[in-house]
Amino acid sequence: MSVVLILVVAVPLLGAALLALPGVGDRAARLVGVGASAATLVGAVLLACDFDRGRGMQFETDVSWAPSLGLRFHLGIDGISLPLLLLTALLTLLVAVHSLWNIPPGGDARAFVALFLLLETGTLGTFAALDLILFFLFFEVVLVPMYFLINRWGSPGERGPASYKFILYTLLGSAVMLLGFLLIQAKTGTFDMVELAERHGAGMSHGVQVLAFLAIGLGLAVKVPMWPLHTWLPDAHTAAPTAGSVLLAGVLLKMGTYGLIRIAVPMLPEGAETFAPYLAAFGVVGIVYGSLVCLALLRDPDGDLKRIIAYSSVGHMGFALLGIATLTPQGVNGALFVNIGHGLVTGLLFFLAGAVKDRHGTALLGRLGGGMYGRTPRLGALVAFGAVAGLGLPGLAGFWGELLAMYGAYEPAAGLSTGGYRTFLVLAGLGTVLTAAYMLGLVRRLCMGPAGEAPTGRPEVDVTGREVVVWTPLVALTLLAGLWPATVLAITDPAVRALMGGS
Repeated sequence: MSVVLILVVAVPLLGAALLALPGVGDRAARLVGVGASAATLVGAVLLACDFDRGRGMQFETDVSWAPSLGLRFHLGIDGISLPLLLLTALLTLLVAVHSLWNIPPGGDARAFVALFLLLETGTLGTFAALDLILFFLFFEVVLVPMYFLINRWGSPGERGPASYKFILYTLLGSAVMLLGFLLIQAKTGTFDMVELAERHGAGMSHGVQVLAFLAIGLGLAVKVPMWPLHTWLPDAHTAAPTAGSVLLAGVLLKMGTYGLIRIAVPMLPEGAETFAPYLAAFGVVGIVYGSLVCLALLRDPDGDLKRIIAYSSVGHMGFALLGIATLTPQGVNGALFVNIGHGLVTGLLFFLAGAVKDRHGTALLGRLGGGMYGRTPRLGALVAFGAVAGLGLPGLAGFWGELLAMYGAYEPAAGLSTGGYRTFLVLAGLGTVLTAAYMLGLVRRLCMGPAGEAPTGRPEVDVTGREVVVWTPLVALTLLAGLWPATVLAITDPAVRALMGGS
């Protein structure tokens, strides 16, 4: 099955290379995108079916890559990376199907499809890499296609500044992260992530661990995005095409929290203990801040629907940071569940926001008005479903991750201030109330009220059959993960406990 894992990572890249051949038309390019992403999802499902959650790292490939530098091409997955691998493959396939009929102006279909396939390869490789430099290279591969998706196919007037800010923030963060990786190798003599995790900091002094954690944590925090390093995200989401927003929110943000769990916490335990309270504090500030901004945008006639969803991501990923910062299995499991739940729910919300913008030519709340229940009842019902899933309603995917993160904050790991973390818990609880306020306010603003005519004068179309095909898997999985959380936790929990030294 190790060959299957290599193919899962490589097939999207092969699909992107195929699109570079002369004579491939737009329609053929779209079909290649669907075929490559579907084959990738099939491969990921085969890995999941053969996965033994009682074992550690599985389906490994470990061969010499650059002997003079001590680098190895080392891939493998465990219960931490498998759910993210599946999420990435699913969302990319849904984006590919959506692109069969909806590619915004800005360039030909071949380039558009090749870019999101290249992005998929980088993301899958990031989740499967077990060498620090290999992880870094895959991490960087993702930046280029996302930059061009925003810069060429984004909203005119916004895409230039948004893409520049995205690439500058993320490249600077990556450069700092690389310095941390090099410091680890200089003190331990290896880039191997499995070996380093098993050592739990052995061979590195307290000062080295603190410095390395600071560098790696800053680089990953940009990607999370952690307040106050989040300012690139709302602009990127507002400008990005629907496909870019779905992939950015659904999988790219998860690379930051995944890196903290896979690399920073187990390899640098003393550094993690030093900075954990700060991670928790920044995470909680992000929860409350994101909610307050969303409430302000609801009252603003120029408030943008996509910007509201983007700021909601700052809050939701704050719960993931809080869970990681507890340094407990419960909190880390909660962070991983937040990743999956947020990917499903926010992926759906950005698909819906794109559908609303396509129908009306705008995502500004002041121009959209209300009455969606009366004019397009199925679309209105889906918007309401996405909103209540986003506020963490019990029985839906957004609930369990936040609950576990706050549960971990109630009893943090030894050495952390219980009183301080319980204060963070109270503030996070306030954030859930504020989240409910703006999500329900969004439903009231868009869906309720008299139907009347379409506020932008365009003819309104309710949910189409093609949209049902794309959105149904996200709705179904949001319900499944919410009603049966063991679908995720049974996979992640053994791996989390093993990674954290069996605690």
